[in-house]
Parts: sequence; structure tokens; C-alpha cells
Amino acid sequence: MSTYLPTIKQLQYLVALHEHGHFGRAAEASFVSQSTLSAGIRELESLLGVTLVERSRRVVRFTPLGNAVVEKAHRLLREAEELSELVQAAGKPLSGELRMSVIPTIAPFLLPRILPRLRKERPQLKLFLREETSDHAVESLHHGRADCVLLALPFATGEVESEVICEDRLFVAFPKDDPRDPPAEIPPGMIDEGRLLLLEDGHCLKEHALAACNRPEMRASATMIGTSLHTLVQMVDNGLGLTMLPEMAIDAGILHETNVVARPLKGKNTSRKIALVWRQNSPRAEEFRLLAQELKAG
Repeated sequence: MSTYLPTIKQLQYLVALHEHGHFGRAAEASFVSQSTLSAGIRELESLLGVTLVERSRRVVRFTPLGNAVVEKAHRLLREAEELSELVQAAGKPLSGELRMSVIPTIAPFLLPRILPRLRKERPQLKLFLREETSDHAVESLHHGRADCVLLALPFATGEVESEVICEDRLFVAFPKDDPRDPPAEIPPGMIDEGRLLLLEDGHCLKEHALAACNRPEMRASATMIGTSLHTLVQMVDNGLGLTMLPEMAIDAGILHETNVVARPLKGKNTSRKIALVWRQNSPRAEEFRLLAQELKAG
């Protein structure tokens, strides 16, 4: 008796539907029509002789078996991609397509400095960038949506390999007319936790800032509201509090044309490590290490 083997395309459609929970959005993400995606999944179910997705007008719900198949499909698709990567890695390094997720507290400050030189020196590299919070970027990496991730450590990344690009020191930013006459380096004990503004959940910089201060009460008192560092700077500039900024953002001019000043945070573990991260045992590991060296040179 012959056994039907799902195609890569059918598994991609199924995973996309699971990720987006909507046929239209899944089709858009897969660059096909909704009817094509729906027909592919129905064909998969018909040939397997099982129901993977329960459909109604408003809800797409995966059956328990459907969820198990999706989990397995993630692994199969990742293996298929690594097969392609193995062939590509045998050719010229840093050429062809490479998908990199970058967290928002790095992307606008580091990439403008690096990308022009990378385009000039590696013209055959097609670098597709995706800006995501740290937790979503790591999920993209392990689900095969990203080949590598540029983020800040420490952060829970699972089984990966990494190369540190640089150290990025943390600064305290406050209004220029702050009456307390802050010193050249600001000790954590001087920070008024009731005025501290931080990025909302999902951004690893929030955790790095709280860990660097080593004051448990800050987690309860600080306001986690900012969706970006630029938003936090504008709030500080309007006298709503103070915040923590990475040095790379300050060097990139985030405080230009504001009445906000910044001083380095005093103490141990007051910096984050900027690192390139990729899946463990990736056939493109050497290529990623080379990319890390290129990023360091920037």
C-alpha cells in the first residue's frame, strides 16, 4: 500500500494558516490567492484522510491532530530549508538570500551605519530584514522564518549559536532642567522608580535595564508604556519622567533637538551584549560567523 507524502508547499500553507489564524492573511503571507491556499490544505486533508482544520464563517480552529501535524511540519520545513542552505553554503559565502530579524532597539541605530558598506562589499548578498521584538524574533528563528537574529543578550534564545558584535552601555536619560544636578555616572539608587519609563513587555531592553539596576521594587513601580525608544525620549522631553537608553541610540543622535541629557549608569552589568544568533548546527554557521565579523567592522 502506497503512503501519501505531503508536499512542502502544502505544509507551508498549513503552517501559515496556523500562524495567522485566517485564510486571507495566510494566503497574503504565502503570496498566493486565498482559493489556492484553501485548496492546497483541503487536498492535504483529503489525501491523508483526516480533518486538520475545522472551518466556520468566523473561526478557523485546528483539531488536536492538526496542531500535532503543524508542530511536525515546522521541523520538516526547517530541515528542507537547511538542505537548501547546505548547498548554498558550498558556494560563495554571503551571497544569495539571507533573512535576518533585528530587534527595534538595535535596528534604527546600528543598521544605517552598517548596511551601506555591506551592500558595497557584498553586492551578491540579498539581505531581507524584519524588525521584531526579542521574543518574536527568537520564535521566527526556531520556526524557520528567519535565518539569523540580531539581538541583545542576555535573553532566553533556546538552542542556538551566537557571536557577540559589541558591548552597548546603558545610560539614564532625563530632562535637562532636572533639579538634582546628577553626577557624571548615575548610581541605580539615585533613580526615582516612580518616574522611570520603560519599554512595554516583549522588549528585552526593559529586562536589561531592570537587571542592571538590581532593584526589585522597580518592576512594580516603573511605567512600562513605551512602544519605541523614540517615544520614550519624547515623553522625557515633555517632563513625564526619565528612561534608560542604550549607548548606540545616543551615538546615533536620538537626543538631537531635544532637551534631554543622558549619563551612564554606574555599577556592574550595566551594558548589554549585541549578538548575531543562529540555529544550532546550522550548515550556514561559518557564513553567519563571517557576517558577524562584517557587523563588527561596521
